Amino acid sequence: MQQFRGSALSWTLRDGVIELALHREPCNEIGSLTLDELEKFVSALEKTAGQVHAVIIYSSLSCGFSAGDDLGELYERSQEMGRGEAVKSVREFLERIHRVMNTIDAAEVTTIAAVHGVTFGGGFELALVCDLIIADKMARFCFPELRLGLIPGFGGIPRLKRDLGNAVVRDLLLTGRSFNAAKAQALGLLSQVVGEGQALRVARATAAQIGKFDPRTAVAAKRFIKPIPYEELKREIDIFCELFTEPAVEAGLRKFVESKDAQPYLP
Repeated sequence: MQQFRGSALSWTLRDGVIELALHREPCNEIGSLTLDELEKFVSALEKTAGQVHAVIIYSSLSCGFSAGDDLGELYERSQEMGRGEAVKSVREFLERIHRVMNTIDAAEVTTIAAVHGVTFGGGFELALVCDLIIADKMARFCFPELRLGLIPGFGGIPRLKRDLGNAVVRDLLLTGRSFNAAKAQALGLLSQVVGEGQALRVARATAAQIGKFDPRTAVAAKRFIKPIPYEELKREIDIFCELFTEPAVEAGLRKFVESKDAQPYLP
């Protein structure tokens, strides 16, 4: 998997480090296109045993790491299909994205998210599967799904509970507000906060440091301290699909799609 260039993301393998760059305009929304290419990535990653000691995931777009789920595509599903077919389609998409997230979460290498700017919804959830999150000081984190009548669907709730506990999850889910990098570090979510525009540079230095040690130790430690809450993840999909049928969700998605704001995902 030396390199790949797709429409939504690209990756390169050099000196035992894979760098996965997100570059889908306008702000790395995660829909079918991105999911297809993420599936290619995890399939290739699973074949690199012994060649790789670290993975860095970052965005090459100035807007930020990712605005999350492709809500326009989600709205189209609700409009173009009957209710039953739409729910089936959403469930299939969520099961696929969960397989991708779980594979990255359990990967036998150290994974690093280098984030900046908007790190919302599904983008926040992608960062949460990584072992380390390095954020520049301008990064902001949020689960805006509440405004649509939904909960996060890519595994964010169980992973936040695993890493930080219920109090933080309740704050994010019940208020819908965002918090900055300083607050995220104070909560214990981030491994480092760095200067603006420096997250990728620091992630590369961290990956180089990780490469100095026997990777088997890191794998053993990761298995011990980072259990994957599979049952809760399955329940999250069920709840998302139950909520998706509510009229408030369709109204919220329509409002988002029809918005004239340049960045309607911002709180």
